[in-house]
Amino acid sequence: MPETVGSTDANSRAELLKASGFPHFMLKEIFDQPESLRDTIAPRVSLEKGEILIAEEVRISVEELRALRRINVVASGTSRHAGLAGQYMFQQLANLPAEVDYASEFEYRNPQIGRAEITIVITQSGETADTMSAQRMAKQKGSRTIAISNVVGSTIAREADGVLYTHAGPEISIASTKAFTAQIAVLFLLAGYLAQVREDISSDALRGWIQELLALPEKTRTVLKTADQCRQLADRFRKSEDFLFLGRAIHYPVAMDGALKLKEVSYIHAEGYPAGEAKHGPTALIDEDLPVVMIATCDQKDHGSISRYEKSVADMRGFKKQSAKVIAIASEGDTLVPAVADHTIFIPQTPELLGPILEMIPLQMFAYYVAVVRGLDVDRPRNLSKSVTSE
Repeated sequence: MPETVGSTDANSRAELLKASGFPHFMLKEIFDQPESLRDTIAPRVSLEKGEILIAEEVRISVEELRALRRINVVASGTSRHAGLAGQYMFQQLANLPAEVDYASEFEYRNPQIGRAEITIVITQSGETADTMSAQRMAKQKGSRTIAISNVVGSTIAREADGVLYTHAGPEISIASTKAFTAQIAVLFLLAGYLAQVREDISSDALRGWIQELLALPEKTRTVLKTADQCRQLADRFRKSEDFLFLGRAIHYPVAMDGALKLKEVSYIHAEGYPAGEAKHGPTALIDEDLPVVMIATCDQKDHGSISRYEKSVADMRGFKKQSAKVIAIASEGDTLVPAVADHTIFIPQTPELLGPILEMIPLQMFAYYVAVVRGLDVDRPRNLSKSVTSE
């Protein structure tokens, strides 16, 4: 059901927005991301020691963490997309198998979870009904739980064994932006902490990751400078009624959330797919009227990333043969992608596992500007509420 808001609340929001200097909360919250990332990351790391400092928040003993066999992640909507990115982090940094579930589907498959496992529940509000139910079921089956929430003292946080707050500040626009990137940062911190306590990573390697984490706020400010380019692209594609978003590996969740943002605020039909799955059906839809958004960044230090990147470039060449208009997110300094794509948005170089944080920001801005140019209520899309409190 649509969220209803009294006139006092509406007046209060109007005053807050006027004071912020932004036309909509969604744009303000997109531009809040350098600060929300800084506040989420900086207090939890020590560059000098090469350590992640979240033991008091996780509240699960080192002995239990060393005995872990599996990670379960349960969430809905944008939070689930963050969890999908986290899956790659847990498996690559901590060498732990990870499964990601829709919170609304969790109970129906009789999940085989229990001791020596952690169930991570992710929700911006901490009051999402499906996610609360999933957490309770996981606890009944003997799993320890860790909540990731943006709201201190929320139900999910109170009921979890441990809680990691995203210090993103209030998120008023219904479409989640800064909470999503903060969730990914927290998931990376948790994955790094598990690797640290399980002795799967050296302090020098972890120190390198901490340096990259601390660099994210400034890199985010650089990405925000693409706002005018995103606005121009929104005006160019304002009349498109379908979009296809594609990405490989950890960038697939970014494609998913890019499509979701566009659907939520502009009411344009958009689908997010793993790029390799496009050949299994979606390419039948590709023609001159279907814009394709490709996440095609590359970590030059990571051979696996380069292999994935080369496949993405080959994919784009194939789409161009089908007359598609291709919008690409690429790494600074890239020359291959702009030679193929019709439009390229560049973001700073960053390691593969942290790429989604920067990649998502232009897609958020693109969705925002498409909704604005179509004359829609950006902050309060029809039929949606900020917190889904009924199943």
